[in-house]
Amino acid sequence: MIPVQGFEGAKVGVLGLGRSGLATARALRAGGAEPICWDDNEAARGRAEAEGFAVADLGRAGGFDGVAALVTSPGIPHLYPAPNRVIAAAWAAGVPVDNDIGLFFRSLAAGDWADLDTPPRVIAVTGSNGKSTTSALIHHVLTHAGRESQLAGNIGRGVLDIDPPGDGGVVVLELSSYQTELARSLTPDVAVFTNLSPDHLDRHGGLGGYFAAKRRLFAEGGPDRAVIGVDEPEGRFLANQIAEGAVDDRVIRVSSGQKLSGPGWYVFARKGFLAEWRKGRQVASIDLRQVPGLPGAHNHQNACAAYAALRTLGLAPKLIEQAFHSFEGLPHRSQLVAEKNGVRFINDSKATNADSAAKALAAFSNIRWICGGLEKEGGLGPVLDQLGNVAKAYVIGREAAAFALKLGDTPHEVCETMARAVAQAASEAAPGDVVLLAPAAASFDQYDNFEQRGADFIAEVGKLA
Repeated sequence: MIPVQGFEGAKVGVLGLGRSGLATARALRAGGAEPICWDDNEAARGRAEAEGFAVADLGRAGGFDGVAALVTSPGIPHLYPAPNRVIAAAWAAGVPVDNDIGLFFRSLAAGDWADLDTPPRVIAVTGSNGKSTTSALIHHVLTHAGRESQLAGNIGRGVLDIDPPGDGGVVVLELSSYQTELARSLTPDVAVFTNLSPDHLDRHGGLGGYFAAKRRLFAEGGPDRAVIGVDEPEGRFLANQIAEGAVDDRVIRVSSGQKLSGPGWYVFARKGFLAEWRKGRQVASIDLRQVPGLPGAHNHQNACAAYAALRTLGLAPKLIEQAFHSFEGLPHRSQLVAEKNGVRFINDSKATNADSAAKALAAFSNIRWICGGLEKEGGLGPVLDQLGNVAKAYVIGREAAAFALKLGDTPHEVCETMARAVAQAASEAAPGDVVLLAPAAASFDQYDNFEQRGADFIAEVGKLA
């Protein structure tokens, strides 16, 4: 683990005792602090007590007496739609509030780094869509290249639970807006911004607040290199804010679908080909159409972002291309589950908003589309532009009928359950069709999370003859 620095002998509150909360408590204790833990869930408090941690309701009167700081789990709201009562109590007591990401950057460098030939590096990836695949792809290529690499944050292990990186080691972090908005220290060596689309708007008080949370990764610490997707205005704004001029190669602009030109550093994908341009000339190219684990334009954008980050570490284009071919993708993200009688079954349960679902629909043709769930703010706008690829939609969820009304003239059937949707889509599919789960909605009306929804899809596909 990464022992937390700067709190030796001090009491530090820990709010939220899930995976990251308990890892935080352990790392605080390893650094000599005295964690005081709280979670409204009794079972979670019991797990903390079983590990010997003190448990106390920090939100009660006097709960923050003698407490130096509060570390909160990312899922707990601290501002919108309303502050958690414990966080509000910390404010009232003048106690600084941080999260595990802030503690990680504060504590990562150790005294023995002076003896290392090559200092460890941190690559941090954020954005609305594709950050998990981009992070995992960077980690995969580094591992393939024989470089020490650890994957953590919103994917893999908790940031304080990883091993201290060694000589030349790389830590790849996937960071959500929940994690970047509160961290008091954000100092990655390379920061990656994939894209932006409306999501978590209630948590951030609107799209502006959501973008501001992402932007902190670039504004707070000033990374040595910034890889920025410029297919949306926010990305172009961010790149412009960081770059000192057109030839500033601290900023690498990436795109999927448009050719980028100029004297700077660019990585873009068009018609399935990734190209790297630098100082006005092309220096490398990769045919992404032959990479099975990265189907579709949205994954080509992920490949561009990963490629650019890897190039900042000095990896050769041919080595990166070779490693791309062995990348199998992530579960629930354009995951090929099975092929039966010429019909492919694709699990993209992670497509929890309209923008990510639209990108999944754009990646395939002849689609039998399984969709529905808890619709997010912003509606289905981006999806409606991709319905030409859909032969028929099969709508699930408690509000399936209302969801189906928004599909216009697209043939559809209200199925409500995953079992019925998979069975009906499979029975109507012809060779060459794709049965695609890309819900364009959250899962919480029927499932605990998108992983459970994807697992249900896989199980139902497995029942087919």
